[in-house]
Amino acid sequence: MPIQNWSDNVLLVELADDPQFTDDMNALLETLEKNKATDIVLNFQNVSFVNSSNIAKLLKARKLQIISNHRKLLLCGINTHVWGVFLVTGLDKIFDVFDDVASAMLSLQINP
Repeated sequence: MPIQNWSDNVLLVELADDPQFTDDMNALLETLEKNKATDIVLNFQNVSFVNSSNIAKLLKARKLQIISNHRKLLLCGINTHVWGVFLVTGLDKIFDVFDDVASAMLSLQINP
């Protein structure tokens, strides 16, 4: 299952390339609208490319999570190709990005 309850207030989402990426993000967006009291870690380890639709879903998730719900949205495990897209589009400046799941989870523990 791509969306896992890591703890009572943290969800870990294991993303994959499209079409699964879109399905996972749609499920996450539904979850965010219902459950406003969780932090989210998006693991990009299995994502080798992102397209404009994927970026739009990420921005919508950011808006719901950070601006509306006042919770954290952390990204991790981004490969070099996807990171290049983040740099070109400026996404690297608006998302908190970590090397791996462990680093992201540790950040949630240190900065609740």
